[in-house]
Amino acid sequence: MSPKHRPASGTPRRVAKARPAEPRLLLLNKPFDVLTQFNDAEGRATLKDFVPVPGVYPAGRLDRDSEGLLLLTNDGQLQARIADPKHKLAKTYWVQVEGEASEEQLQRLRDGVELNDGMTLPAEARLLAEPELWPRNPPVRFRKSVPTSWLELVIREGRNRQVRRMTAAVGLPTLRLVRVRIGPWTLDGLQPGEWKEVPARLR
Repeated sequence: MSPKHRPASGTPRRVAKARPAEPRLLLLNKPFDVLTQFNDAEGRATLKDFVPVPGVYPAGRLDRDSEGLLLLTNDGQLQARIADPKHKLAKTYWVQVEGEASEEQLQRLRDGVELNDGMTLPAEARLLAEPELWPRNPPVRFRKSVPTSWLELVIREGRNRQVRRMTAAVGLPTLRLVRVRIGPWTLDGLQPGEWKEVPARLR
């Protein structure tokens, strides 16, 4: 064998590959008036004020004026499965509305309502006894002459401000909106601003 075809002596060098980060999934009770992002040029409250974990990002959104369950992960596939509407992961909201909800209004929510971006999918809707929740800061502004009621609404879409637009479309303006469940995950006793880590898998 000529020298130029002789196998190289020793073990071939291997280029070390960085190990991917372990998948992580955090459950946060997002307080009212907090943006669902980690930075804000205007100095408003963001997730950075509550979650000191690098590399995670929200799986889905929750409006600044809404409260409750927000999932954060560093796993792109898990984020897509949670946030992508095509997976139709159920999201449960407790909604305080202005007015006394009638069975007719609840049925309209169940059947789907016409919004400016089309009909909503059928939802689950029922009256709810006033739930035991933390006081909102600042408090909800009530009109003393107008009664309020609480609904539990379960949707499987993720349109912008969808729940507020749905209740408004049936004549029940939303006063307070709290997300309590996403798929198998719940708030489970977390107070506003508290978070915990759970196994990073969709059960």
